[in-house]
Amino acid sequence: MDDVQSRMIQLLPRLRRFALALTGDRDKADDLVQDTCERALAHLDQWKPGTSLDSWMYRIAQNIWVDHHRGRRAQGDQRPIDEVENLVGMDGRNITESRLTLAAVNESISRLPPEQQVLVAMVCVEGISYKEAASILGIPLGTVMSRLSRARQALYAALTDTPVSATPVPIPASSRER
Repeated sequence: MDDVQSRMIQLLPRLRRFALALTGDRDKADDLVQDTCERALAHLDQWKPGTSLDSWMYRIAQNIWVDHHRGRRAQGDQRPIDEVENLVGMDGRNITESRLTLAAVNESISRLPPEQQVLVAMVCVEGISYKEAASILGIPLGTVMSRLSRARQALYAALTDTPVSATPVPIPASSRER
């Protein structure tokens, strides 16, 4: 038990990056990590020793996020006005352009279907291999590849104002081989 808890603690930075990629918000990411750890500890008897603790924790986080995402879609996106960041007072053109680009990327990612968002977070943000992502999510490797391809095409199209049908997006060989 103590060994599992110490492994969970070591996983927290990676789990937080994954949660941040999914939620796009530090506070929500922290809440997701906390919820994930609470659920994992409450259901530790469901984890099979000898299997990947990382995969199990990622799957728990993904399930919590998807459940929350479905609920939020039903309610519509509602954010208090004081949570919206105001870029007007920022100094420097590069800082502003970088934040606008990041905001556009985050917005484009948030418009992807949840199953594509999860894979973008796992593979593109967290650096998990296609094979490991397939294992974590319990889906075929080909499904991972096709979902990521569609996600990359949609992101490219959204960020360049190019129609989706005209957006061949190469997949880095390093991502496929890991």
